[in-house]
Amino acid sequence: ILLVEDEEKLASFLVRGLKEQGYSVDAAQSSRAGEAMAYENTYDIVILDVMLPDKNGLDVARTLRSEGYRGPLLMLTALSRTKDKVSGLDAGADDYLTKPFHLAELNARVHAVLRRKKLEGKNTLEYGNLTIDIERRQVSINDKTINLNRKEFDILEYFLLNKSRLVTRTALAEHVWGDNIDQADNFDFIYYQIKNLRKKLQESDATITIEAIY
Repeated sequence: ILLVEDEEKLASFLVRGLKEQGYSVDAAQSSRAGEAMAYENTYDIVILDVMLPDKNGLDVARTLRSEGYRGPLLMLTALSRTKDKVSGLDAGADDYLTKPFHLAELNARVHAVLRRKKLEGKNTLEYGNLTIDIERRQVSINDKTINLNRKEFDILEYFLLNKSRLVTRTALAEHVWGDNIDQADNFDFIYYQIKNLRKKLQESDATITIEAIY
């Protein structure tokens, strides 16, 4: 992983947290240093802050893309407006994380982005006797289609991209419901969707399970 973040304390915290997850991490505190490292080395993912002292992170993203970097780009920013996120995605970002955030959420996002990269352009995920067609948004168990609503599908896809890993309710909520999750009073609606999803999987004899960890 290449982390480009100018806030020294935050960068140190993120590097330590990512390394604890088993990743190898290089860190740069300026866009110039980040670009140089990206050209000299091969990274599986670049985590890029938008507000850098010497060059806007969006411009860095555009430069990396124009110079041939095809790996995942995860943008970090304190700007939470929709148009700011759209600008980041238009610049070539694969995902967008708004500060402040939990380290567990960053780890989940990184893992999900790397999982998508490992799909190598394929449109399906297979796990146990379950197959999920991401493009058609269809799920089948033993080749028999099961009906999921939009949120149930999004939850299942996120779980499969992070299978065998702990997913926090906050990370799941932000991924499926967006940043407006901050306005929610509780997470009951998440538990309701997961309960229904688990029931449908069990009724269809799925060999996968969704476990709650307290």
